[in-house]
Amino acid sequence: MNVLTQKHLSRRTLLRGAGVALGLPLLDAMHPALAAPAKTAKSASRLGVVYVPNGVTMNEWVPAKVGSDFEFTRILKPLERFRSDITLISGLENHAATKAKGGAHAKASGSFLSGSIPKYTAGADVRAGVTFDQIAAQHFAAESRVPSLQLGCEDSRMVGNCDTGSSCAYTNSLSWKNPETPLAVEVNPRSVFERLFGTVDPSLDPATRARRALYRKSILDLTRQNTQTLTTTLGASDKRKLDEYLTAIREVETRIAKAEKDPEVPMGEKPSGIPFAFDEYVKLMFDLQVIAFQADLTRVSTMMIGREGSVRTYPEIGVPDPHHPLTHHRNHPDFIEKVTKINSFHVHLFSYFVERLKSTPDGDGSLLDHSSILYGGALSDGNQHSNQNLPLLVAGHAGGLRGGRHVRAAAGTPVTNLFVNMMDRAGVPAENFGDSTGKLDLTA
Repeated sequence: MNVLTQKHLSRRTLLRGAGVALGLPLLDAMHPALAAPAKTAKSASRLGVVYVPNGVTMNEWVPAKVGSDFEFTRILKPLERFRSDITLISGLENHAATKAKGGAHAKASGSFLSGSIPKYTAGADVRAGVTFDQIAAQHFAAESRVPSLQLGCEDSRMVGNCDTGSSCAYTNSLSWKNPETPLAVEVNPRSVFERLFGTVDPSLDPATRARRALYRKSILDLTRQNTQTLTTTLGASDKRKLDEYLTAIREVETRIAKAEKDPEVPMGEKPSGIPFAFDEYVKLMFDLQVIAFQADLTRVSTMMIGREGSVRTYPEIGVPDPHHPLTHHRNHPDFIEKVTKINSFHVHLFSYFVERLKSTPDGDGSLLDHSSILYGGALSDGNQHSNQNLPLLVAGHAGGLRGGRHVRAAAGTPVTNLFVNMMDRAGVPAENFGDSTGKLDLTA
C-alpha cells in the first residue's frame, strides 16, 4: 500500500502485454486500504505432490526412531538441513491398489491420490476416482488463474496397454478430474510457461508454434511499459520483491530458450524447451511451480519425476541401467545399491524445490511456510510391488504443521487419511475422502 496515497493494489493485478498476462507476487501494496502499516498480508495455502516411481529401498528410507529424535537415513540425507520443515510419515497403506486387478504399477499410481479402485482395462473406458489435488483445485478455482498444474519429466501416452492389460492412463498420470477423466501431464517447460503467462492457440500445429517461437519476445519485454508504470507506485520493499520475481522469470525464460536451441542435442530427440541434462530439466519444472505459486497463478500442482514402470537410466550418477528392471533385484546387492542411488538422487532434486520454496518470501513468511508438499510414491518395495508402508513425507508448514518429526501410523491406516489432513491444512473442507477412516494426526 502506498502510505501517501493509501491506494490499494488488488491481489489479482496483472502486468499485461501483447498476448500475455503476468501475475504478481504478494506485495505490501496489496494490504487492505487504510490497514495498519505493520500488518502483513495473509497468504494463501498451496498444495503439491511430487511423485517418484518404482518403489524405494525401504531400509535406507525409514528412520529407526519416531518423534523428533530421528536420524536421517541415507536416502533422506539431502533433506537433513530442512529437518524442521519436513514431516516423515511411515506405515500408511494403499488399500485400493491391493484390492484392484491389473498391472502392479498401474494399480499403484492409478489409485494413489484417490483411494479408489481403478477399473481393469486397457481401453478407453478407464475409471478410477477424483484425486484429492483436484478436490483442492475445484475449491480454489475461482481464486487462481490456473486451477492446477500436472507436470511430468518423461514423455508419456494416455492410451493403450502399459502394464499387463492396464491402461497407460493409470501409469502415466496422477490427477483425475472426475472418475472418467485422467489429466495428462505436461512435459514441456515452454508449454507450461505459456499456459501460465501467455495466450497460445492450442490448435496450432507444432511446426507453426515452433516457427512463432523463433520470433517471440520475452514476456518481460512485452510487459515492460506496464511494469514501469506499476513500479513508480511501489515502495522500496515492494520494488525489491518485484525485481526478484521478474529476475526469476527471466532466468526461467533463458533456460527454456537455451534448451530449445541446445546444439548438443540431436534434432528431433526430444520436444523443444526440455533441457538435455535430467537434473536441469527437473529443476526447471520445480522453478515453474515456484513462480506459479508465488504469483498465485495456481495453488495446486502435481509432478511425476518419473512414471510408473519408468526405464530411465541415470548415467550421471553411475547408473546406466534402466530403473524399473533394477527394482526387481531379487535381493542382488549390486542392483539394490543402484536403486538406492536413484532414490537418493530423486530426494536430492526434491531438496532443490524445498530450498526454492523456503527462500521465496510470501506474505508473513515464505512459500514453504504456506505450502503442503507431499513427496513419495505408491510403492514401497519395488521388488515385491508392495502397497504397504509407503515412502512418504510432507514438506512445509501450511495450516501450522510444525515439522521435524517422524510419524508412524497405526497398522492398516489408509494413505487417504493423510490426504484428509493435507486438505484440511490447506483450508479445503474434508471430513473424509476415498477410503479414509479419519484424519491422520501428524503431531503424534
